[in-house]
Amino acid sequence: MASLTLSVSDEFKNQLKTFMWVNWSEIAREETMKKLIFENYIKTGSITDEEWEFCEKIDWHPVDELPLKEEFKKELERRRKEKPIKLNSVSEIFKNCK
Repeated sequence: MASLTLSVSDEFKNQLKTFMWVNWSEIAREETMKKLIFENYIKTGSITDEEWEFCEKIDWHPVDELPLKEEFKKELERRRKEKPIKLNSVSEIFKNCK
């Protein structure tokens, strides 16, 4: 396995040392994999089985990184402005369902 060394300021290094329990190498590996998978997803619109396995392992998917579509934002804003429904009990939620 190859090794990679990063240069950081002394101040940043000292800040990282305050989190001694964090495996910074693992975080760097995961974030790099996420970046590579996302770039591949943008280009091809799909991910490989190996990439899918990685995504499942860390509970992440490249779609998570995409911006919200404008029509979805508008729908969220419209619903936010609606008057809320007042309920007295949980059973009222299901009273019109059959």
